[in-house]
Amino acid sequence: MNTLALAVLPLVIGLSSVLAVDPPPIKQVRQTSGDTVVQPDWAERLTITVGPGEEAAIRGSTDKALQAAVDYAARFGGGTVRILAGTYKLRNAVYLASHVRLVGEGEKTVLIKEPSATTTLAADSDWFDQEITLADASAFQLGDGVCLRAKEPGTGRLTVLKRTLVARTGNRFKLDKALRENVWRIQGGTVSTLFPILSGEFIEDVAIEDLVLDGNREHNDELDGNYAGCVFLQDCNRITMRGVHARNYHGDGLSWQICHDVLVDHCISEGHSGLGLHPGSGSQRPIMRDNVLRNNNIGLFFCWGVKHGLAENNQIIGNKVGVSVGHHDTDNLITNNTITGSKEAGILFRPERGADFAGHRNRVETNTLRDNGGDTGAAIDIQGGTESIHITGNTIEDTRGTAKRSGVREGAETKDIVVQGNTIRGFAQEVEKR
Repeated sequence: MNTLALAVLPLVIGLSSVLAVDPPPIKQVRQTSGDTVVQPDWAERLTITVGPGEEAAIRGSTDKALQAAVDYAARFGGGTVRILAGTYKLRNAVYLASHVRLVGEGEKTVLIKEPSATTTLAADSDWFDQEITLADASAFQLGDGVCLRAKEPGTGRLTVLKRTLVARTGNRFKLDKALRENVWRIQGGTVSTLFPILSGEFIEDVAIEDLVLDGNREHNDELDGNYAGCVFLQDCNRITMRGVHARNYHGDGLSWQICHDVLVDHCISEGHSGLGLHPGSGSQRPIMRDNVLRNNNIGLFFCWGVKHGLAENNQIIGNKVGVSVGHHDTDNLITNNTITGSKEAGILFRPERGADFAGHRNRVETNTLRDNGGDTGAAIDIQGGTESIHITGNTIEDTRGTAKRSGVREGAETKDIVVQGNTIRGFAQEVEKR
């Protein structure tokens, strides 16, 4: 049975618990039409290689070669795209496909985003249009991934659209999809060559393994993790990221929005202006294990409504905030992590807009937190109306000398905070209750 199928089989078999009698065991596996969960363990599977050398089946070192390989595997229902050693320069995202596994050669396989360019609009485009006109098109090419941004006068509402340039006459470009939003000059509309390195929407059973994703931060404008990152996924299921080194994106490292059963294992996410790991709004059951999250704005950010997640055995080092939990993030377990050198807080429970919106019933167990927070900060800072947080069996220490720091800080509106069985030392107050 293939790796992706094995990942989801327990979910399916678990349904048998609602039956009065267990179904018969599977003794002889055959490939049946439409069955993507239980499959034979085939000795050989479709694999396509891509790379700069003659040994590659698809030869090239751009996003176009990588996309061709993904599309080839997807055409036949899935398979493995093996990205050979080399540096691949991207002018657009590589769009992933269901049942396709992307595998590199570790640090020898580097996908790097080309420097971004930005210009203003030379003409207005309405929501029903499928074209734009650029004030300066000298840095733009057909096939480029672009981001259109405009701010609505009065309300300040920001429109952000991601598209690809597919045809042109001079400064006038056709887009791959209609706008469906107004992009006007009075809104300060701009167009930038900004995009995720790897992207996927409405796909399932995908693996990304053993490669480097470089966001080239110093030569790119910022695009936040609700739209991009080294990896950006939207409305996906059963995604595995293993052995991925995501670095230097002017935004997020690994971001997934409304994606369920995502596994991030033995990855490095570092040097991003945004978030190292961003389990995004509505994402259920993320597992983030044995990763290094280093020198980001926030190491691990639980977005809105992230539930039943596991953050285990991660090294979370030198971020502004180590772990952030907030809006409707409930029933998550943060355990056996080492969190050090966070500038504001090791673990932050955000205040949100009152108790109805806070992140409740989360557990913080057997972690090591060392030297986190500013001079008047806290290693674990529980704010707003957060309720039912269990902090047990952790080692929480500060070795930086005299300051007004607290080991655990409980805000005035918090409730049912359990702090027990921890080793807390080196603070002005072990547990501060406001």
